[in-house]
Amino acid sequence: MLSVSGLCKRYGARTILDALSLTVEPGSVVAILGESGAGKSTLLNLVAGLEVADSGRVALAGVDLATLDDDARTRLRCRSIGFVFQAFHIVGHLSALENTLLPLVLQGVGARERDQRAAAMLAAVGLGQRLQAMPRELSGGELQRVAIARALVHRPALVLADEPTGNLDPDTAQSVLALLIANARAAQAATILVTHSIAAARSADRVLRLERGALVAGDVGPDARP
Repeated sequence: MLSVSGLCKRYGARTILDALSLTVEPGSVVAILGESGAGKSTLLNLVAGLEVADSGRVALAGVDLATLDDDARTRLRCRSIGFVFQAFHIVGHLSALENTLLPLVLQGVGARERDQRAAAMLAAVGLGQRLQAMPRELSGGELQRVAIARALVHRPALVLADEPTGNLDPDTAQSVLALLIANARAAQAATILVTHSIAAARSADRVLRLERGALVAGDVGPDARP
């Protein structure tokens, strides 16, 4: 589903990613660990087409992002990528239902179908009774559940999760992460989970660490460093 090869990214004289390669299959969850500043968020931005690599190739379902212009990359993101942000990025004046259906609005899905799909997705993450709740009425865990529902509602081929449990207490984090992974797997979405959490990484099928611009096998044993 996702193929990254020879990816390089520099900011001035600093090399962030150096000939990085990665493959993620449908329904598979890959966790990426790494210290702050290692380039984890940069990698997600390149995979999503939000930034452009200096060299290398990012292909989603066989489509090379480098061959697309800005508008085409935007359409690809709307259609094929779900992004879960650490800071939630929930729109404050919209209800849980309205926040969740935003990707469907961008795809031009009709009002009745998008309401039904958004309601079903919120029910799947345990918020079926909170459809009309406003963000100010929701807890941190509930806000992150809305963010997960929004990321998955349009059935993306690729889910990118950037520290999705970073702002949550341990019990809520475990519950939210389980929901994200279960729903992504059910949809056969390829999933990349960027995290500092060893506990979160243990939920993945494969664990990698970003070091010196490259991905290496990650350690999630009892003595593993975050």
